[in-house]
Amino acid sequence: MKAPQRVIDIWRRFDDFPMETLTKAWYSQIASVNKQRTVDLMKLHREEYGTSGNCFDLAIWLINEFRENQLQAYAVFTPDLHVAVVVIDDEGRKYLCDLGDQWIQPILIDREHEEYTEAFLEGFFPGAQIKLTAQLENLVVTYRRPNGKESHQTFNLTPVSDNELIAAGETTQRNIRSPLVEKRIFMDDQVAHWEFDNYQSFICYNTGREIEKQLSRVEEWANRISKVSGMDEDVVLQALEVYSG
Repeated sequence: MKAPQRVIDIWRRFDDFPMETLTKAWYSQIASVNKQRTVDLMKLHREEYGTSGNCFDLAIWLINEFRENQLQAYAVFTPDLHVAVVVIDDEGRKYLCDLGDQWIQPILIDREHEEYTEAFLEGFFPGAQIKLTAQLENLVVTYRRPNGKESHQTFNLTPVSDNELIAAGETTQRNIRSPLVEKRIFMDDQVAHWEFDNYQSFICYNTGREIEKQLSRVEEWANRISKVSGMDEDVVLQALEVYSG
């Protein structure tokens, strides 16, 4: 179910990228007609401020990296407009690549392939086992947590055009609701998942979830988020102030 090394090598370029909705809040204060950033601008912001972006930013950037390396790739949506990427390797096999939900690695989605399975698997998503279920044009992902709790996510595997992707991204970048940061934490024995969600933070391990100490001041949160995500602390603080305003 794992992707070939050529795909993995490109995916690994994003290992240190958080998924975060802070950059769009920060960027919303900058005079610009278009709120969905180009890949060149995302690269510039990352170099200067350590930012990455939300699921649309990450999908657009990942697609660009695949295409620059002569691999066909396109976006796929869930009903609630979460976006991931499907990449096609040199042998025509398709893999789901979901940086927006901080997967550990891509996963094979061709059910005709001999290696495809719909059993629960480890090593693809931090702090959970995952299981695929193919349903005509849809792919259902089941997540099973250490406590046995399961959740589901459905992708429509119909390719999304670049124009549709940019238009949907533009809409999400203008939607400033609540701050969210997710980051993979690579450890010797596992990949954990750190999350900041509307002024609560916790880490998901293979053994369960650990809630972090609650903070009282926005400056303290900016410092914690900056340390984990690598984002510029002042940019984080500005973004949090946009959300609180």
